[in-house]
Amino acid sequence: MEKLNFVKKNGVSRMPPGFRFQPTDEELVFQYLKCKVFSFPLPASMIPDINLSNYDPWDLPGNCDEHQEMYFFSSKEPKYRNGSRMNRTTTTGYWKATGSDKRIISSSNNSDDNSILGIRKTLVFYQGKSPNGTRTHWVLHEYRLASTTLHANNNACDIGDWVLCRLSVKKRSVGSGSIIISKKARSSASSSSSSSTSSNNVMEVSSSYAS
Repeated sequence: MEKLNFVKKNGVSRMPPGFRFQPTDEELVFQYLKCKVFSFPLPASMIPDINLSNYDPWDLPGNCDEHQEMYFFSSKEPKYRNGSRMNRTTTTGYWKATGSDKRIISSSNNSDDNSILGIRKTLVFYQGKSPNGTRTHWVLHEYRLASTTLHANNNACDIGDWVLCRLSVKKRSVGSGSIIISKKARSSASSSSSSSTSSNNVMEVSSSYAS
């Protein structure tokens, strides 16, 4: 049976009308990320390959808004040549981790799945230079594969050169100081950069949203 392919040549994932892609954390880790890391056949071509550091979140291929999430695989590009820390800097900002990492284990009795686990890291996009960037509403859940065998420092050992990312836009409470920069506003800013009278259209400030 031919594998279903919903990823277009431009890296955009398109579902047929009436279909929704709403996988659980466990499915993302053990049905998609594990297959990607170990070069197993994927259940379907639903998730494109995109280098996270090459794009600001509003410039990523596809459509992501407060009603629709976006999924993609990204390679573990090191921030420094001889380091293991991932590069999370983009053209105009950076991704910053928030909260604690969550471990994801398999509910199956598969012995292969019992030797690995998933780790979900939550990151928020900040526009500007670290550490003085402005927090935005763009949120990223980054899933990576790890061994259940722990290091001496009680940390899990990462496996493979890929992570799976789930991108979303979250509304925040009044007074949070966060901003949303939409693709429409970004396009408007680019087309009017030569005119000082249109400088107020560069960003859409969204500080009046309720939780």
